[in-house]
Amino acid sequence: MQRINSLSFALALSATLAVAGCGGSAVGMPRAARGAAEPVDRSIARYLVRTLPQGTGGTVVAARGAELAHCKGFGLADRAAGTPATCDTVYDVMSITKQFTAAAIMKLEMMGKLRTTDRISTILGPVPADKRGITLHHLLTHTAGLAEGLGDDYESVSRDEMLDKALKSKLVSRPGTKFNYSNTGFSVLAAIVEKVSGTSYEKFLATHLFTPAGMTRTGYVLPKFSRAEVAVEYDEHGASQGRPFDHPWAADGPHWNLRGNGGMLSTGRDMFKWHRALLGDTILSATAKTQMFEPHARIPGAEAAYGYGWGVLHTKDGRVAWHNGGNDWSFASYSRVLRDGTMVYWVTNQVAQADQWNLEDREFEMNQALADHARDTD
Repeated sequence: MQRINSLSFALALSATLAVAGCGGSAVGMPRAARGAAEPVDRSIARYLVRTLPQGTGGTVVAARGAELAHCKGFGLADRAAGTPATCDTVYDVMSITKQFTAAAIMKLEMMGKLRTTDRISTILGPVPADKRGITLHHLLTHTAGLAEGLGDDYESVSRDEMLDKALKSKLVSRPGTKFNYSNTGFSVLAAIVEKVSGTSYEKFLATHLFTPAGMTRTGYVLPKFSRAEVAVEYDEHGASQGRPFDHPWAADGPHWNLRGNGGMLSTGRDMFKWHRALLGDTILSATAKTQMFEPHARIPGAEAAYGYGWGVLHTKDGRVAWHNGGNDWSFASYSRVLRDGTMVYWVTNQVAQADQWNLEDREFEMNQALADHARDTD
């Protein structure tokens, strides 16, 4: 289940962004293999050797601005086949998907197709009385009052069935009053992308976000992934749980309890390309990015807030945007320091080994160290 509840998200956000936004005193070392297919920062590589437990696999990416400092796999993407993880291994990025959904809404606003202040009824038609006050802004900031989820991620639910359940569901708070992390809300946003654009959610993202960013290996089914390039996920006992699409999916991607809020497949290299695209105004205007990274909704229990598809925090080094994602097996963390362009992304296809280690517990430490090394200059 790709679920992060409000409390765990708030606590992780507060700690993760605080360290990601702080400068460090990493030892400066020359970067090896500069410009190679898999750039390696030797200080990052040495840190990972010291830090990562034996047996796990994944990919680590670090960048300063538009410079890719490190993009390298560790361990195995497929243990049975002996396939090593690389910069181009494909993983489920889980809840990090939400930032793509938010960006699609911002793109539609730039195109004059909608406004974030619009009520959902202007797009979806008549809604129950308790939902009439919900706006796109509320959905984007987890303040619509919708439930966290409506069922299992892999339950066979169509778009219209999901919308029907969401609109009939009991609100957990009055729209606009409280932050309640809601996967359902982002699935509703994905449905709105389809209704407003007249095309599928994934095709809209591919056409208006991914292709302009140079991202050729991000999506659900449009990139035509081969099985060999997609990482196998493993549980805490090391047992294979297959690849993301080995679970029940529709022909065009995950069913609608997951679509729009999670399940997107991508590579470390493509996640760097997304970061690089957000540095400029080609895909999203400066105004759209300002809206997206604005701390709109205070998160209870944390000195942090939520923007549009991103958590945000003010630090002494400026504003940091961040999100993580997890399921029962994998975990990913993505952070961007907006002032200096430092970016860190890492993902693992086995987040924990029973009674031995859990990489989610090391997220804060890893983000800080990787950000510090990425800031290093020769």
